[in-house]
Amino acid sequence: MLPSFLQKADIVSEASRETCVALSDCLNLFTKQEGVRNFKLEQEQEKNKILSEALETLATEHHELERSLVEGSPPVSILSEEEFYDALSGSESEGSLTCLEAVTAHAFEENEVPVSSGKHRMSEGKDCGGGDALSNGIKKHRTSLPSPMFSRNDFSIWSILRKCIGMELSKITMPVIFNEPLSFLQRLTEYMEHTYLIHKASSLSDPVERMQCVAAFAVSAVASQWERTGKPFNPLLGETYELVRDDLGFRLISEQVSHHPPISAFHAEGLNNDFIFHGSIYPKLKFWGKSVEAEPKGTITLELLDHNEAYTWTNPTCCVHNIIVGKLWIEQYGNVEIINHKTGDKCVLNFKPCGLFGKELHKVEGYIQDKSKKKLCALYGKWTECLYSVDPATFDAYKKNDKKNTEEKKNSKQTSSSEESDEMPVPDSESVFIIPGSVLLWRIAPRPPNSAQMYNFTSFAMVLNEVDKEMESVIPKTDCRLRPDIRAMENGEIDLASEEKKRLEEKQRAARKNRSKSEEDWKTRWFHQGPNPYSGAQDWIYSGSYWDRNYFNLPDIY
Repeated sequence: MLPSFLQKADIVSEASRETCVALSDCLNLFTKQEGVRNFKLEQEQEKNKILSEALETLATEHHELERSLVEGSPPVSILSEEEFYDALSGSESEGSLTCLEAVTAHAFEENEVPVSSGKHRMSEGKDCGGGDALSNGIKKHRTSLPSPMFSRNDFSIWSILRKCIGMELSKITMPVIFNEPLSFLQRLTEYMEHTYLIHKASSLSDPVERMQCVAAFAVSAVASQWERTGKPFNPLLGETYELVRDDLGFRLISEQVSHHPPISAFHAEGLNNDFIFHGSIYPKLKFWGKSVEAEPKGTITLELLDHNEAYTWTNPTCCVHNIIVGKLWIEQYGNVEIINHKTGDKCVLNFKPCGLFGKELHKVEGYIQDKSKKKLCALYGKWTECLYSVDPATFDAYKKNDKKNTEEKKNSKQTSSSEESDEMPVPDSESVFIIPGSVLLWRIAPRPPNSAQMYNFTSFAMVLNEVDKEMESVIPKTDCRLRPDIRAMENGEIDLASEEKKRLEEKQRAARKNRSKSEEDWKTRWFHQGPNPYSGAQDWIYSGSYWDRNYFNLPDIY
């Protein structure tokens, strides 16, 4: 009996040992797997550490260079002549200007191959979108681009950025995949999308009502930047762009008057001689690591000729968030002061930053006041949507009540963290609350159904690069409709666009060196430098004669 019992005990003991070995093996396997996970986690943490250090280095280098301009003895340029805009974001400028490219370009340079020939007339290849003529002479414009945009989701930001560690921000060239098929000169022309507001202002007899329309026009001028995260192409020195819109009642000419620093000048006039709209834009970049801020330096002037009035203002600051990871989003912020130099009236608009909870996202509000600073009218809305006017007392009462409700709502919430996120906040309401007694001044036109596949273009932007044989025979050879890199990208030929972009940059660089050797200064063709006649600020003034169509001795820039 006892041996049998001992035999069973041995069997149980052996089973226990096997169980222990199995458990031990499982534990070892789990430990190894955990070790692998910990190793991968350490790798990711190391990558994040390197990324943070790289961002800090880039931001520090930029601010040191920026400070050197203020303190004196600056370098010839913060950015190289060929690559200044490429460190900006479209903005824009742009612009609205997007700046994702400032940290994503170096890896793409390795695969770029220069091409020897670059003269492509636009009548060759794909249809460039010239519309059919209607009986009234107004062109029927195209409603889409020849090819939809490429997806940017296939490009690893980290794989590109890690090759840029230690490089100056200004030395990174932009990959064309992050562009949109427009020049910055064409992007500036989008100011004119809501020209009807200028015509309306010119038709009004009340100076306060005129100021309301001018303010609405100033807000509408930046509305097209909403969700436009593609970067416009850098204008080449001497590049021009013209646009004639009989249906909207204006014509415009613009020129890249300086490449170092980059300055774009434009001049538009009403076809009925009712207004002149002109200015020059010099986007100043600030790099903050997670975001890029573009401050559009330069004065914008609107002259209402029937009333002998002139208005001047500057655009708000544009900021592009999540330039490394996450979804790109844009906000405009800062004060815009519109001055009527005849009456002394002012309109001070505050483009609000989104804030921690996103309540102020896209909001614009302000007052029209006379020269004694008496409030004559209140304005409010969103730069992405609309603008209203209302009696200032009514607006102040609404703001006071809204502030009280906001504080009560804030006190009822418990916030887990006070750290400000770079993710796009969700506003409390997508639409503007209309205060009783308000008058609508402007509402944005809906974008076409295919906008998301067409770089988020508006209907107005969709036609900016269209050209037909008749137009091609009239416009000068410096017009950016004839740029082969932009045309190739619009046609969906991304590799050709990249090759042409590099060729044009090399050609511009060689031309600059030749001018330097011969001590020859660049001469602008259609604009000259001088003080703004109303604000006194440094500006570029239209010299005239462009519409005479005598285009001789133009530079060969393409």
